[in-house]
Amino acid sequence: MSKQISKWILLIILSSAVFLSVIDIFIVNVAIPAIKKGINGTDGDIQLVIALYLLGYAAFLITGGRAGDYYGKKKVFIIAMLSFTLASLLCGISQTAFQLNTSRFLQGISAAFMIPQSIAYIQVLFPAQQERIKALGIYGSIAGSASVIGQFLGGLLPDTHFFIEGWRLIFLINVPLGIIFAFLAGRFLKDTVLEKARRFDYSGVILLTTALISLIYPLIRGGELGWPLWSLVLMGLSIVLLFIFLYDQKRKLFKRKDPLINIRLFAYRDFNIGLCAVFFYFMVQDSYFLINSILFQTAFGISSSETGVFFVFQGVGYVVASLISIRLIPIYGKRVLQSGVLMMITALILHVVFFKSGTVSRSVFLPILFMYGTGCGSVLPSLLTMALKSIPSKFAGAASGTFSTFQQTSIALGIGIVGGVFFYIAGKGETLQAYLAAYQSSTVVNIILLLFVSLFLVLLPDQKKQSGQGGTDLANGLVNNVIEDLDKCVTK
Repeated sequence: MSKQISKWILLIILSSAVFLSVIDIFIVNVAIPAIKKGINGTDGDIQLVIALYLLGYAAFLITGGRAGDYYGKKKVFIIAMLSFTLASLLCGISQTAFQLNTSRFLQGISAAFMIPQSIAYIQVLFPAQQERIKALGIYGSIAGSASVIGQFLGGLLPDTHFFIEGWRLIFLINVPLGIIFAFLAGRFLKDTVLEKARRFDYSGVILLTTALISLIYPLIRGGELGWPLWSLVLMGLSIVLLFIFLYDQKRKLFKRKDPLINIRLFAYRDFNIGLCAVFFYFMVQDSYFLINSILFQTAFGISSSETGVFFVFQGVGYVVASLISIRLIPIYGKRVLQSGVLMMITALILHVVFFKSGTVSRSVFLPILFMYGTGCGSVLPSLLTMALKSIPSKFAGAASGTFSTFQQTSIALGIGIVGGVFFYIAGKGETLQAYLAAYQSSTVVNIILLLFVSLFLVLLPDQKKQSGQGGTDLANGLVNNVIEDLDKCVTK
């Protein structure tokens, strides 16, 4: 039975979903070398550790939002939290790469059902606009904190020696947290009204999931196996399945059914340009952490603990810049994002130049990491708003869900492509020089991807106002649009 407590305490309970799901992305990024050694895995195995989590999340995010309307947000939230906890336990006790990657996929699916419920509850608990802005600010701050904490723990825990291997703790710490928050949710969250008018697009989920796995899996495995015929056939099949998926979604929309993705969104030019910018940006995001983690720990012999501290500097730069950029966007518009991308490109060039000698000077490298994080923080918080700005309000929910699905898929694709370039070159010699050559080549790929982001930002209309007061009004408007997008994403 639900008990009455402060809605701000309930917000903390709900924010546990985004905390656990975000921390599980960043904590793994830093701990990848230790995980590879622990499961005796291949380069492809550890790419899948990241990619399968993201694919599970991407494929089921929209369905997860609708599940709360159909079965009840409280029930779905608790079941998803317990499923995430169980999947974390299975990850922590995995003995083989297959077991770990299967569990990671289940983790991603569970996260896809957790997150929409937590956002939907914020809408219910905070109907007043100003309170909702504050609540979403806290929610977003917890997500940002989770990324920094994840980077730190991802470095610290693998170096911790208990009765079990340290890398297993990065998954097992989710178990007590998940149980506690599932219990608190069961005790204090109130049930919501069921809305069974809308049906799930099961066939759409199956088609999209199969298409994405058919693309990402051979992209990762094919390179290390010399591109066998099955890998090429699967990638070809993925293209066919994506076309079938789009046809299926269009047909369902014509018959007034509920498709997984509303195809009408792609009739808006600005939305398409925004998605292209999102696509190339998020291909860089996690691949950057992957190749740097491998370089630091495997090539340079830096401990995972110190690697985690390195990435904390990047995370601090992100948090600081994100707070500042939100205030600058109403005044300078997309130029803030363009400056952020330019800063990221400059930092990556400095990465290549700095690592050319094969040595690490902390006093020089830490500011470069901070610079890269500052660039990320100038781009990411406002990229969603820029991409969705021209979408009519009636499509806001579908657009937000499509954006999130596209985002997670792009990250997984980046792990496959950029990571594939890195491991292909590094695998030729597995010497310091081979790793440096691999790092330079894969970082050049990331720079090219960011140049594409810059191109699409140029094409994206800038809808800022010029006056000071206009900037203030637009700032409020941007916040309101994001709130509406989040709300409708989980209620439509």
